[in-house]
Amino acid sequence: MKILYFDCFAGIAGDMTVAALLDLGVPFEVVREAVESLPLPRSSYSLAVERTSRKGIAATRFVVHVEEHQPHRHYAGIAAMIEESTLPEGVKDKAQRIFFRLAEAEAKVHGVDIERVHFHEVGAVDSIIDIVGAAAALEWFGVDAIHGAPLPLGSGFVETAHGRLPVPAPATAELLRGIPVHGEAGAGERVTPTGAAILAALADGFGRAPAMTVTGIGCGAGTKDFDDMPNVLRLFLGEADSGLQRDEVAVIETHIDDMNPEILGHVLERLMEAGALDAAYSPLQMKKNRPAVKLTVIARPEGRDELASLVLRETSAIGVRFYPAARLKLAREKEERPTSLGAVTVKVIRDGETVVRVTPEYDACRRIAAERGMPLLEVYRIVEREAGQP
Repeated sequence: MKILYFDCFAGIAGDMTVAALLDLGVPFEVVREAVESLPLPRSSYSLAVERTSRKGIAATRFVVHVEEHQPHRHYAGIAAMIEESTLPEGVKDKAQRIFFRLAEAEAKVHGVDIERVHFHEVGAVDSIIDIVGAAAALEWFGVDAIHGAPLPLGSGFVETAHGRLPVPAPATAELLRGIPVHGEAGAGERVTPTGAAILAALADGFGRAPAMTVTGIGCGAGTKDFDDMPNVLRLFLGEADSGLQRDEVAVIETHIDDMNPEILGHVLERLMEAGALDAAYSPLQMKKNRPAVKLTVIARPEGRDELASLVLRETSAIGVRFYPAARLKLAREKEERPTSLGAVTVKVIRDGETVVRVTPEYDACRRIAAERGMPLLEVYRIVEREAGQP
């Protein structure tokens, strides 16, 4: 099983992702040919790869020069551009998933329909090139799983087409829902919307690096230099057994017998948004014959205290207990399978070499449902019927 781990100690951006993948071994021609397959005037941009360093760490830099005069581009037009291109289906799917997450965040932040989201001039071309380049490079590697480190929030302000905005920018903040973050980095924009969208759309999990044998390391340099650390995205490529996998989690529990049931659902949503791996209620009969529920939260060890504090803030509980637990997990990988709706990403779950089941990928099905105006349940049924065979 081939795993790619994003070590985002300084943050992540679209150009840093492409640069790190190039540094890891992707031929530049793979990225260049993918970008050139799009209906963008070649005179409107140029691509270059440079060797550089950040605070003594050698790295690759991916440079995109864009002509200043570019049209506004709406999400619908960009999605059509990618779909009508000659890109391989796997690259199209990855690029579409990333752009959908980016457009979805922009739509929510600006309060508009997703089809009306537009990307400003130069930034639109930058984003298109970075996203399609990253999708092509990831497809070239053929990784089975992508994992990411918690992301630094950064601080301060950033100048945008909408004016001066706080860091992280609103669209970036929206994309960080469900992703663990920390405040250990210094000032400056550490995570860009494009970088956040890549991980939000494609990562299978976040936290410490999974157990694997490292086979390659790539370093992609960002444009800026930071005082507190080298502005580098580091990628680890590795191999792991495809059978049962092991990891460690923290289990958080508490009993609740005196809270408005309407709030219980809200608490689960908040826990998942804050990075819980899972959260559930189970019924109890407590003292004085009171009906109650037991709240159980599965958390990454490093996120335990934050989630425990959230439980104490959002519920009537006055205490929680927690303990470490070991897990055995079936291996899972993503595959693209043909359907009447086009190539769709599914999760293939294995026990060693045996395929246990095949399940539709939620984000891919949601994108198809939105693009085609179909009920999500119908998309699921079609994908399960046409692509769900082991």
